[in-house]
Amino acid sequence: MNRRSLFALPALLAARPASAQQPDRLPVVASFSILGDMTSQIGGDRIALRVIAGPDVDAHGFQARPSDVAALRQARLVVRNGLGFDAWMDRLVGAAGFRGPVATATDSITARAMAAHDHGHSHGGAGRRQSHSVGPRSVPDPHAWQDLRLGQVYLRNIAAALIAADPAGEATYRRNAEAYGARLTALDAWVRAQVATVPADRRRVVTSHDAFGYFAAAYGIEFLSPQGVSTEAEPSAAEVSRLIRQMRDQRITAVFLENMTNPAMLRRIAAEVGVTVSGRLYADALSAADGPAPTYEAMFRHNVGLLAPAMRGGAS
Repeated sequence: MNRRSLFALPALLAARPASAQQPDRLPVVASFSILGDMTSQIGGDRIALRVIAGPDVDAHGFQARPSDVAALRQARLVVRNGLGFDAWMDRLVGAAGFRGPVATATDSITARAMAAHDHGHSHGGAGRRQSHSVGPRSVPDPHAWQDLRLGQVYLRNIAAALIAADPAGEATYRRNAEAYGARLTALDAWVRAQVATVPADRRRVVTSHDAFGYFAAAYGIEFLSPQGVSTEAEPSAAEVSRLIRQMRDQRITAVFLENMTNPAMLRRIAAEVGVTVSGRLYADALSAADGPAPTYEAMFRHNVGLLAPAMRGGAS
């Protein structure tokens, strides 16, 4: 991978003098588990990382604890997703009186759009995902990490923020980020190869909520869901009925729960259509360390390892 293409860091970073080696690790706070893993992969042993919304924790409507405020008061860098996903982080930063740098991992990403409910929740409806630009009746889709090529943008933004906060560690951060970027590039190629094994007319999946828009656009799969972009949104009876009709008409058999949503509704829909739920995907949060998706890379391998055979109809 070309080093210059991966790290077009602002000139001001290159011009900053390196500070003396710090005896302690750089204290960093990340808003949720996927960002935490990315930051850990790049920061390595040079950082002391605190993740606010950890594994299997729903970051959409997270409620902070006093210990989270205390962690922010000790931090020298905060990493958030942005695009409205972790807006609570801004309130937490304010409550802690944090005055240090806040890095937004989605900086420079052009967000996909999700249609907005009249009552203020966001959703993707029960049909094809939206792909138009953000307008007055839509909200940005924050799940940009679901496209591994956009994951490279996350990587660059996090690496730049770490270098700015700890210039003495620049060589380490660059080296770790280069290795991580190469792995993500290889993983993206693997995902595309797996999807290619599924006939084009079988590339349809039903999931609990609308978290896979970027994945759908990147890898050519149509995702449908009864719930919106936020796990706090509730679908209407008409949306659920429309989804059931579409599943029957298109003979969709790939139906998945997510680790962050209530399974009851999707199980009822699957039973109504007469299909079996194919497993559990990880979308907004990683699993615990002993689970199937403890890292960003493992999340993709787990999800695609379930999706491809389910779309094919169970064939290996």
